[in-house]
Amino acid sequence: MITRLLGQKIEDAAKKMPVIVVTGPRQSGKSTLIRHTFPQYTYANLEDIQQRQYAREDPKHFLQNLGDQAIIDEVQHVPELLSYIQVIIDENKKAGQYVLSGSQHLLLMEGVSQSLAGRVAVFNLLPFSLEEIDHTPFAKTQYEDYIFTGFYPRIYDQNLDPTSWLGDYIQTYVERDLRQVINISDLGTFRQFLQICAGRIGQQVNFSEIGGQIGVSYHTVHRWLNVLETSYIIYLLRPYHKNYNKRIVKTPKLYFYDTGLACALLNLRDVGDLNLHFAKGALFENFIINEILKNHFHRGIQPNAYFWQAAGRHEIDLLLDHRGQLIPMEIKSGRTINSSFFDGLTYFQGVSGASPDHSYLVYGGDEMQTRSKAKVLGWRYLGNIPV
Repeated sequence: MITRLLGQKIEDAAKKMPVIVVTGPRQSGKSTLIRHTFPQYTYANLEDIQQRQYAREDPKHFLQNLGDQAIIDEVQHVPELLSYIQVIIDENKKAGQYVLSGSQHLLLMEGVSQSLAGRVAVFNLLPFSLEEIDHTPFAKTQYEDYIFTGFYPRIYDQNLDPTSWLGDYIQTYVERDLRQVINISDLGTFRQFLQICAGRIGQQVNFSEIGGQIGVSYHTVHRWLNVLETSYIIYLLRPYHKNYNKRIVKTPKLYFYDTGLACALLNLRDVGDLNLHFAKGALFENFIINEILKNHFHRGIQPNAYFWQAAGRHEIDLLLDHRGQLIPMEIKSGRTINSSFFDGLTYFQGVSGASPDHSYLVYGGDEMQTRSKAKVLGWRYLGNIPV
């Protein structure tokens, strides 16, 4: 088993808080992690129809049977359990009573905010990170291999073909789960919508334009995107709000939590297809942003991450607000550094006052340098960016 960085944080939190919640995409390793971290806890999985029915029909007895320390997987299937858990933990006043997991973030968090506010520590577990895979037998030498394969643990643990497994993942988890949440009458249209999203990685979201391509309304696209975000398939990177007296973009950009899933939706069959595809640069950008977010989430830290774009051609791919200090980053897939790579950073430094000492150019090569305009990091050195 590959060691997950989040494990120690979860274990430490369980010594202080009565409830731990771990959310993240399906198959990101939540169940494996929490069962490994808390082997002595009674385990219940609400994906099991009988367990789910039992929990719904007799929640008090269901929780009583689990005992004083329990793991409840996919708890969003029976959100009414949270109110009963609140009563129990308030009576017992003990740390580490329940560990809950869920793969539908907003549905779960709504129940958490209503029933367990002040009693819960919340963590986000994404698929493997570069940092977790590095120095294991699964490490790869080229970033294209990581982009194409993605980081879902089962692909690595069982040495599976990523094209086949990710295709099954789309059918069994993405399409099935989302059809349970929203009424999709035409699955073909929804699959086309997913493919359009994959082709728009790193682009600003235009609901009307997407809807026009597949013949659905603006509101339908908005609702479908919300569900994809809720289910940890995509996320929307928000623009930085301060304008520095410039006209700035206010529309979010779209990214996938796993680039392998995006490659599968784009019908890429191997790394050769990726190298020839128009979206390779956007997929590299997505890959780097994902790894930086994982470096935060897997340490129990909520990242303050944005992009910045002034009207016209000036743009920063990723902007971190790190303890009040702005850290701008440009991301380029090329393996050779070009002087034009620094243009966006130089412009942003001029209008914002951001320091070149805390600015980064992340690129597809292997060098790590300190230059007058920014620090240069090859894609393997993302651990040098402050968390």
